[in-house]
Amino acid sequence: MSDPHSPADRLRFKPYKGPAAGWGALRAVTDHWFESKQPFKNLYAMVKTNKSNGFDCPGCAWGESPEGGIIKFCENGAKAVNWEATSRRVDAAFFDQYSVADLLKQDDYWLEFQGRLTEPMVYDRASDHYKPIAWDDAFALIARHLNTLDSPHQASFYTSGRASNEVAYLYQLFVRAFGTNNFPDCSNMCHEASGVALGESIGTGKGTVTFADFAKADALFLFGQNPGTNHPRMLEPIRDAVKRGAQVAVFNPLKERGLERFQAPQDPLEMLTQSASPLNTAYFRPSLGGDMAAVRGMVKWLLHWDREALAGNGAPVFDHAFIAEHTDGMDDYLAEVDATGWEQIEAQSGMTRQVLEQAARIHRDSKRVIICWAMGITQHKHSVATIQEIANLQLLRGQFGEGAGLCPVRGHSNVQGDRTVGIADEPPAALLDALEKRFGFAPPRAPGYNVITTLQAMVAKKINVFIALGGNFAQATPDTPRTHEALRSCELTVQISTKLNRSHLIGGTEALILPCLGRTDIDEQAGGPQGVTVEDSFSMVHLSHGQLRPLSAEMRSEPAIIAGIAEATLGKTPVDWSALVENYDRIRELIQDTIPGFENFNERLKHPGGFYLGNPARERQWRTASGRARLAANPLPESLVDAQTLAGGAQPELVLQTLRSHDQYNTTIYGLNDRYRGVHNGRKVLFANRADIDRLGFQPGDKIDLISLWRDGVERRVRDFTLLDYDVPAGQAAAYYPETNPLVPMDSYGDGSFTPTSKFIAIRLEKSSAPARIA
Repeated sequence: MSDPHSPADRLRFKPYKGPAAGWGALRAVTDHWFESKQPFKNLYAMVKTNKSNGFDCPGCAWGESPEGGIIKFCENGAKAVNWEATSRRVDAAFFDQYSVADLLKQDDYWLEFQGRLTEPMVYDRASDHYKPIAWDDAFALIARHLNTLDSPHQASFYTSGRASNEVAYLYQLFVRAFGTNNFPDCSNMCHEASGVALGESIGTGKGTVTFADFAKADALFLFGQNPGTNHPRMLEPIRDAVKRGAQVAVFNPLKERGLERFQAPQDPLEMLTQSASPLNTAYFRPSLGGDMAAVRGMVKWLLHWDREALAGNGAPVFDHAFIAEHTDGMDDYLAEVDATGWEQIEAQSGMTRQVLEQAARIHRDSKRVIICWAMGITQHKHSVATIQEIANLQLLRGQFGEGAGLCPVRGHSNVQGDRTVGIADEPPAALLDALEKRFGFAPPRAPGYNVITTLQAMVAKKINVFIALGGNFAQATPDTPRTHEALRSCELTVQISTKLNRSHLIGGTEALILPCLGRTDIDEQAGGPQGVTVEDSFSMVHLSHGQLRPLSAEMRSEPAIIAGIAEATLGKTPVDWSALVENYDRIRELIQDTIPGFENFNERLKHPGGFYLGNPARERQWRTASGRARLAANPLPESLVDAQTLAGGAQPELVLQTLRSHDQYNTTIYGLNDRYRGVHNGRKVLFANRADIDRLGFQPGDKIDLISLWRDGVERRVRDFTLLDYDVPAGQAAAYYPETNPLVPMDSYGDGSFTPTSKFIAIRLEKSSAPARIA
């Protein structure tokens, strides 16, 4: 059972000297194209990616330029398409060959490489193999478990951001009609903090900018994100901003190639001359978790200049008219800024007062500013406060409207849309009121479980049934051994999936695998071929039509699967589930009846590129309790490393952030290389500063174990990692997830949100018994 792409004898590490994208991206796209085993069909599919008559990329949620063009996908989008649109099959013969115990020995890359799931399967505990099951029998099994629970709250219903608006809406309708708000969602693990922070500050949890705003901004600030790997289509508007003279200020501890320079694959001159364009005008390297202090330092400088200007009758730095008309809380916030000393700001940010002055001048001297951020900001204990600090900076200068605003850069392609149509463990009363009025039942009003509280409830034996609409819950979540134990405690687990992953092998007493269509597949229903909709990071909603014939007639669409479960469980209550699936226009009619912004849904989808849902904060309308934006007066953390959280008062040797490789999207591993960081043939590596390596008594290339420090005293260890000398700030380290998710304590999450603290893990190192092997 060898890996068809078995790595070479040894890990290879060679720093990458090329630009982001360019020839390296074209080679990678070609390799994955041929690897799909149906290259000519997939070439057709790739050309249809992100087109009005094609399908939405199953990768990230970055929006589309309204301008045309033959190629509208990036390197990682092409990987996502070819990874999904493979001809390899995981069918009954495959599961007959491999037991679950056999499959558990394989890594995550090998599992997904085996191909598409093609028929429903049920776990046979006696043989330790999955066996085929008829769809109706699978639905009946789920219904039996759900209908015999003592309470609907003993079931939890997970959603991946891949799910379309149509299936997410059906899912939330079914689950609320069943009687619970237990909706753990992938956004709980990434941008939950953004939603909480922005909701409190500006009255909406979404970003306020559109794609067109990037061409009008005088400055872009990019915090805690690596667009070259995580959303490469963002590179072009960043490059274009630099070319037209805008400032691009980057805040990132690591020097990432996708934030340094870019070679546009569609620019013949750059490709032929091997030239590249810069992606920033200033690169700042804060300490892990130090971004809030960095922004506080910028505000402190702006406040100083504003007071100087007012005292000398000069032009103010702050937009005082905007502040007076639109905000509350300025006095308390500025008092907090005054009370924050430069010593604390410099210590936490890892940046000097003079460097922060440079960053503040960029903001001050720019008429229109957009601030973007991603998981480097959201996965900290104080993430909500950090995002509110960013919002404060924008509010003080009235940076909302054309060419200015806030832009949380979302991950999976429809993670924002799922929330819009009702996937929420704490749903707004207006949504529940609308559902009750339209469907005639009383939805549950009590908050449900999110990802972390679902895991905690599983550990406490309060969850008997777990259903996952996509994703790889077992690997995406923190505290991996504890998570696996929690999943195995369930009486039934159901995975609705396109490809094999480890979550299928970490099942309950009974377990089902239900194969669904992907974004690339033609979805044929009784009413003809169907399209689904997604919402990008800019609140644009557009239609997606699959282009390739499914590998098996046994694969069903996600709406059809959820409708089948719902009808088996509830009958034709509160809707005729089967009739809705015959034509997805009917689902969209229900969405327009109950979700604001979707009026004339089906008609507006006919417009090329879809339609804009709108954002009230962009129009300077604040849907907060006071009707005004709020400047949050949060103090800086007393310490980024809280000694109270560490067992026995231990101090970390390093602070670790988890991150993706370039051949990865979320927990999906496309390959064992990370081109931009120079890592080949392996993933179990730790990037560390040479001074730290020497300080701790190691050598580059040593095999080490990583042990996290946490107050419960439980040993959390990952083994046999290779230590690499890398340009990481002193005291910091980085490594790939999901391999390092076992180090993240389940109970370590953000204040005000339940986002795991995966970007700030206190660790120590031990020499491993495994031999070192590195080229």
